[in-house]
Amino acid sequence: MRLSRFYLPLLKETPADAQIASHRLMLRAGMIRQEGAGIYAWLPLGFRVLKKIEQIVREEQNRAGAVEMLMPTIQQADLWRESGRYDAYGKEMLRIADRGARDMLFGPTNEEMITEIFRAGVRSYKDLPKLLYHIQWKFRDEIRPRFGVMRGREFLMKDTYSFDIDEEAARRSYNKMFVAYLRTFARMGLKSIPMRAETGPIGGDLSHEFIVLAETGESEVFCDRRLIDMPVPDAGVDFDGNLQPIVDRFTAYYAATDEMCDKTAFKKSVADKDRITARGIEVGHIFFFGAKYSRPMNAVVAGPEGKDIHVQMGSYGVGVSRLAGALIEAFHDDDGCKWPVPVAPFHVGLVNLKVGDDAADGACAKLYADLAGAGVEVLYDDTAARPGEKFARMDLIGLPFQLIVGPRGLENGVVELKIRADGSRKELPLEAAATAVQGDVESALMIV
Repeated sequence: MRLSRFYLPLLKETPADAQIASHRLMLRAGMIRQEGAGIYAWLPLGFRVLKKIEQIVREEQNRAGAVEMLMPTIQQADLWRESGRYDAYGKEMLRIADRGARDMLFGPTNEEMITEIFRAGVRSYKDLPKLLYHIQWKFRDEIRPRFGVMRGREFLMKDTYSFDIDEEAARRSYNKMFVAYLRTFARMGLKSIPMRAETGPIGGDLSHEFIVLAETGESEVFCDRRLIDMPVPDAGVDFDGNLQPIVDRFTAYYAATDEMCDKTAFKKSVADKDRITARGIEVGHIFFFGAKYSRPMNAVVAGPEGKDIHVQMGSYGVGVSRLAGALIEAFHDDDGCKWPVPVAPFHVGLVNLKVGDDAADGACAKLYADLAGAGVEVLYDDTAARPGEKFARMDLIGLPFQLIVGPRGLENGVVELKIRADGSRKELPLEAAATAVQGDVESALMIV
């Protein structure tokens, strides 16, 4: 993509209400634009990041055996009355009425709807287990929307729902999502820590939050340092096998959010050198809640002996749009974003320092064609801006690699490669530059 054709409305000044790094940088880098309190338009650069995140989430859900579908954003209030949550959910639910005066709502979550869909189509225990998921926009009328996409009112979420014949089978489904989440966040370059958590309005008796450590996190967290260094399962993990040993390994060490932490137990069970107290960002939350919804909504299957059995359920959420903010909180500096390759809006920023110079234009055209032909995503700065402005813009938007082409280097047959993650620079022969960068990109894209 040529920058001269791209829509990238950068801000020179940061809006006063942008309190955290991700909010400031997403606005300044032209990723989002606020259209209302807690409601954002995703501009082209931000939208590319959002789709990268979404695709990684989708691939790991599919790998775990979940089946994708799509449910509507607008739900009937009667479904929520069946479960007993319509009045209990609170003011966060946006309640509306259609022209026929029927009570409707903009879905904050989908337990009721998926239960209704399941009960309409599954009759026998032989059809279980089922793991169904979708990636859809949701709305919760937060009393204080803030921190940009980290706590907005409208947000993109992946939610999966499991249906099983009994608690033992349901916990196998829970374990699948537990392991899938470890892999999902690791593929984005994030180190997530599973922590026992409150179940909140979802309900149930088993729940884990997946927390990414960050100074601006909304929760105080307490954990054992050894969890941070623990490797996640690789792509060959058998989701149809016994995943309990993996879950046991990741839950063997102390980890809890503030509301679940017993500080006395934390000090007793974790040595001083391994004790971490920090702030964290929730990027995923998984729940097992048994028959909380299947019982009041009569979601049953015929069991082995012919008797109706209320299915055991769980739900598993990932904040797709929130992850864009969490990634910036984890990877940025004073100059801007520092995107990991798998979620970067483009892999490479190609910077032409002297547009109009035959040698520079020709070298950039060849590099652009060679990289694009190899499947490397390139944003080519072909504008007439001054070099300092081009460098600042590339650092702000945070593409992992910058290829800098100018007449002086070309006289010696070289171009400069800058690695945004650590600021390092090196010269590459012009003829070998595309191949070298392609190799760096492909190496970073290798699946965990």
